[in-house]
Amino acid sequence: MRIVTRPDFDGIVCAVIILEAQKRDLPVIWLEPSQVQNGNAEIQTGDIMANLPFDLRCSVWFDHHVSNGIKLDQYLSNSMNRPIDGAFRIAPSAAGVVYQYYMEQGKLTRNFDDLIKETDIIDAARLSMDQVLHPEKYPFILLSMTVKNRDDSDSTYWNRLVTLLRQKNIDEILTESDVKKRCAQVIDENMAYADILKRYTRIHGNISVTDFRSLDRAPSGNRFLTYSLFPQCIASVKIRYDDHDRDKVLVSIGRSIFNEGFDVNIGKLLARYGGGGHAGAGGCSMESSEAQQNLNEILDIMAANAD
Repeated sequence: MRIVTRPDFDGIVCAVIILEAQKRDLPVIWLEPSQVQNGNAEIQTGDIMANLPFDLRCSVWFDHHVSNGIKLDQYLSNSMNRPIDGAFRIAPSAAGVVYQYYMEQGKLTRNFDDLIKETDIIDAARLSMDQVLHPEKYPFILLSMTVKNRDDSDSTYWNRLVTLLRQKNIDEILTESDVKKRCAQVIDENMAYADILKRYTRIHGNISVTDFRSLDRAPSGNRFLTYSLFPQCIASVKIRYDDHDRDKVLVSIGRSIFNEGFDVNIGKLLARYGGGGHAGAGGCSMESSEAQQNLNEILDIMAANAD
């Protein structure tokens, strides 16, 4: 039995809750959604998957992405001959789905309400302007920004956070040397990121399009900052090459968290291109040779703003 989850803050908290419920040490396998979607993930019988697309080989599955629910319905109608253990529902975070499931089963002896509340806020981007502009004032938000999920070598850090979130409170976690160092790096990156966004962003109607493909490596920074810098925009697009494969282009799309009026279901839109996500945010990976044509189509759909 293994835990298979995504290396973002929501996935890390999923691992925390699953380990607490199972009451034994389990290895955590960190995967990106595209690895599952492309069939490049070695999922095993007994695996507990969370915050990732469904795979027929797993034994337990938890998720909350609208695009993954659509794919699950297809599996159920075409090839499933067994019930699925776990839970799926549209929710602010996958960790919240996991937490409710195990609470209802009576498998949790500790209260993680505060951690789930913070995870819901972060994963659903329910942030105030002050939280976006000054994340260093908000411990959980700052901690979540230290999870970059851009380098497999960071798995030691992700596992460390799982352990820390099970054992210590947030104030104690932030005093850990590695965490403290990464938090300081995040603060420095965020200070520089505003100028970088202004330099590499153009406005397509009322959509901000940030294109980092001209850079050797896309910079890291506060992903919500674009909504404060370009308040007239109702959605954002970020484009970059995969750090390890320039034949792949990564696209991230989000609704503005401050300016309402964008009606496109982003998860459903990106599912057409092999990606997915939520109604309000999502991502996908594309072949570089096809990326510009796909991006033109996506921007046309976004500009039309049809539900």
